[in-house]
Amino acid sequence: MRDALVAAAFRLFLERGYEQTTVDDIVALAGVGRRSFFRYFPSKEDVVFPDHERCLADMTAFLAASGKEHEPVRRVCDAARLVLLMYAENPSFSVQRYRLTKQVPGLRAYELSVVWRYERALAEYLRGRFTGRPDGTLHADVIAAAVVAAHNNALRSWLRSDGQGDASATVEHALGYVQSAFGAPPTAPAPAARPTFSALPSLPVSPAEESPEDVVVVVSRRGAPLWRVVQEIETTLGRD
Repeated sequence: MRDALVAAAFRLFLERGYEQTTVDDIVALAGVGRRSFFRYFPSKEDVVFPDHERCLADMTAFLAASGKEHEPVRRVCDAARLVLLMYAENPSFSVQRYRLTKQVPGLRAYELSVVWRYERALAEYLRGRFTGRPDGTLHADVIAAAVVAAHNNALRSWLRSDGQGDASATVEHALGYVQSAFGAPPTAPAPAARPTFSALPSLPVSPAEESPEDVVVVVSRRGAPLWRVVQEIETTLGRD
């Protein structure tokens, strides 16, 4: 029944336009009564976004199941991927809805309210994880907004292409910006026998082996930032 109402609604929206279609028109085409429509959808706007309530509930449950072992920024990025999966389940419907929403100001406003609810769910989770940190609430709100902005930018790019290409790859690329900007980088344990940093001065050579240039050997941990390595070299070369 729910799917039949959505199908009837979008058929009429495409044929007549959103504003010209009434709830009575939808139920007549679907072959049901008005009470059946309002049992599933509180308003005509809701029939355009039939899957967002379920997705929001799934996201909330996903975040609630998080543990201390989950890195917070990566976790909210994973939560945003649930929204992508919802859109990717039915690309043709998602593209139709995108086109319709662009044409109807009231639907754009409705969509913004839905997006705000997703952002609030992400921010509430992050606030809990950042409790006690300086500017924890600010940090949480900024990251939540960044996740939503990155996800929506990539999602709309995919929808504008009529659902062609790999939506997952596009969103992954966008969320990567958020992860690199705000997330904790993965850390690999350093080998116990290796020093973190050490710079060795030029090795002594015999007069016969001397050359105009010194040789500097720098030992650093794998994955050390390049600027740290360069700094060690410059420091060593500057010694008397």
